[in-house]
Amino acid sequence: MGKVEKIENQVRALSAEELAAFRKWFREFDAEAWDREIEADALAGKLDALADRALSAYRSGKTTGSGPRARG
Repeated sequence: MGKVEKIENQVRALSAEELAAFRKWFREFDAEAWDREIEADALAGKLDALADRALSAYRSGKTTGSGPRARG
């Protein structure tokens, strides 16, 4: 049995309270991992082309007001 299968079995055996605590912990863990990945990608320049396209569209008036500032 692999690690993932062992974890799956352990999660299945949790009480409702333990499962709620695990969900909370995992959401925080996953969000932190995602943040680290995005930060690393940004520092490596992997998002530069996307940012350049977005800024170009904004500067040329090709964007629509859908963010918090647009709502007034």
